[in-house]
Amino acid sequence: MTAFQIVDLFAGPGGLAEGFSGYAREDGIRPFEVAFSVEKEASAHATLRLRAFLRQFGTSFPAEYYKALNTGSELPDFSRLYPQQWAAAENEALNLELGTDVARSVVGNRLRELANNAGDRTILIGGPPCQAYSLVGRARNKGKKNYRAEDDKRHFLYREYIDILRTLEPAAFVMENVKGLLSSSVDGSLVGNRILADLKSVSVKHGGYRLVALSGETDLLGCNTSPALADFVVRAEDHGVPQARHRVIIVGLRADICRQPGVANLIEGHLQLDTSEPVSIDSVIGDIPALRSGLSRGGDDAKLWKAAAIEGADIVVATVEKSDKALAKVAREARAGLRKSAMELTRTGIAQSRVPNSCPSDLRDWLVDTKVKRLPNHETRGHMPSDLARYFFASVYASLHGRSPKSGDFPDALAPDHANWKSGKFADRFRVQVKDRPGTTVTCHISKDGHYFIHPDPVQCRSFTVREAARIQTFPDNYLFLGNRTQQYVQVGNAVPPFLAKQIAGTLDSILEHAAFGDVVRSKSRKSIALTA
Repeated sequence: MTAFQIVDLFAGPGGLAEGFSGYAREDGIRPFEVAFSVEKEASAHATLRLRAFLRQFGTSFPAEYYKALNTGSELPDFSRLYPQQWAAAENEALNLELGTDVARSVVGNRLRELANNAGDRTILIGGPPCQAYSLVGRARNKGKKNYRAEDDKRHFLYREYIDILRTLEPAAFVMENVKGLLSSSVDGSLVGNRILADLKSVSVKHGGYRLVALSGETDLLGCNTSPALADFVVRAEDHGVPQARHRVIIVGLRADICRQPGVANLIEGHLQLDTSEPVSIDSVIGDIPALRSGLSRGGDDAKLWKAAAIEGADIVVATVEKSDKALAKVAREARAGLRKSAMELTRTGIAQSRVPNSCPSDLRDWLVDTKVKRLPNHETRGHMPSDLARYFFASVYASLHGRSPKSGDFPDALAPDHANWKSGKFADRFRVQVKDRPGTTVTCHISKDGHYFIHPDPVQCRSFTVREAARIQTFPDNYLFLGNRTQQYVQVGNAVPPFLAKQIAGTLDSILEHAAFGDVVRSKSRKSIALTA
């Protein structure tokens, strides 16, 4: 069998492609491989290229890679050590900005080459940038003087995806975007409805695409052509991802494939994702040894941090002592633990790749790499001393009440100097992750301050590391993010959870393995290619 060739647009660090390339059938066959991917941001592209390089070795990565991870040292010059594999990675991961003339030329040539080599066995994946559609992004845009959505080219980058879809005419496509797409509008027209209409009108030669939702009721027998945009919302926590991430994911199957007897006779709803029990935060990060944060001001040694953290804990205990006896008891116990262990905590620890026994076995197998003896991208950031007290309070509050406190739950002594603190507009400005539930949505905002991603352990008084955020996003532990720490956070926050992508790949495979395609026949010289029915 010739593997389906994946084209990944707006790829980021490669979450979608990781899921598709990592999917394997029960017999070990991997039916999808990445032909090429496109990403404009330099640090995300560097991550993408590194992963493309590692894929050249199958599941046995070079020993030099593990040595760098496990010693915390710089990566070696892989272009010198493995020139053939590095060249293949550079050919796969393209650093281009879609929408430019250069990108159109380069990608156009690659698409023609791919069509000659792979025939119909191609799949297009990816999602246009979401900043113009997200609720937070739109709120920010309203504050910009003379901002007009009609002039924001990010609203229309999806057309680059459509143009490539029209050129390639793949067997299937997967388009992902934020839930804000449901309500984003330009010139009084919902952008999401425009996108659906454009997707359904593509590929005249093959009769267009039939759009299929991965959740809810889907009539695959009829290849439903008129679902509403809301039908395409996928709740990641319903599918084994330890995160309440809700995204619009549109899957399209080419109409001629839907009409084939091998596909049309499949049972109704066969393309839907399987559901599973929710996976908690603690199930994926509970075994990671404790770390302390740094101090953003006034130095950063263990003694200074301990003094600042205990002072914050003292403030919390004193302020809740009279108003909430139960919370005060929890706070005193946490403070005692902090006093006992503070000097033992470091900002980066040697943590092996492992997860708690409560982690489902399929997710454990996906995340854990026993060759990783030191988790990469696992170093804490610095926080202001006043935030240590707020983080401590949020963690002890959640451990007692099972939810993150709102601004009105914070004692006045812990209120930040923000005019809108009591306005209700930012009631969850400080959000602790509740350990026995899936996490809240990891977004690129985690790169700003970490206030939305406070660690549930009050002793640690900190926000999540890049690696902990990557765990919640279901990136394997051997997935190294390049760039500075802020760039790493952005990459993780913008990505599609690979474990969810793997399941999407499986649902597509369950259909496409029953479809008939022309076989790609290569001559011995591999210079001439013909298609046979």
